[in-house]
Amino acid sequence: MGRWEPDSRGRLAQAALELFAERGFENTTVAEIAERAGLTERTFFRHYADKREVLFPTGGEFENLIVTAIESAPAALAPIDAVGLGLDAAAAMLEQRGEFSRRRQAIITANAELRERELIKLASLSDAIADTLRGRGVTDPGASLTAEVAIAVFRVAFARWHDEAGGEDLRQIMRSSLDELKAQMGAPSSAPAGQAGEPANAVTQV
Repeated sequence: MGRWEPDSRGRLAQAALELFAERGFENTTVAEIAERAGLTERTFFRHYADKREVLFPTGGEFENLIVTAIESAPAALAPIDAVGLGLDAAAAMLEQRGEFSRRRQAIITANAELRERELIKLASLSDAIADTLRGRGVTDPGASLTAEVAIAVFRVAFARWHDEAGGEDLRQIMRSSLDELKAQMGAPSSAPAGQAGEPANAVTQV
């Protein structure tokens, strides 16, 4: 098909997910992905450096979304609640891409190399969150610990959402997971959305 075929990136991603699910990540080639999408290998490499990038796109969009939400949180908000806003932003993006997110995770879970790459990406995200908290005046070890907590909450909540398709939305699961953790720590739970006179450490909405 022509070079300017509409949504070629999306078609390539869809074709890749289908083939990864059918044949396994290792047994799928770029040529096969391009053929399934009705495009050329040259078009594939115009959008992705390799087939892994379909699952782990460059550009840091996901990380930037979380970091920006934390940076934009009210200054008086406690670090864990500022992180909660970052998790809200993450949940919104993943919910929007719901079926893709679930299928992507199933493929990653089935492949040791991809699981390792996922852990590396999460470690990078933790570092970015910690740096953002330091920029808000949080000192170490608090900044690093809070960032690791955020990643733990994200992983547990995402796994539950992935396994319980049709249940609670991801944001609700992340919020309940964070509240459960805070309850165990003796911290106040999240305030309802739009509640007047929220205390400084309550979690506000994105």
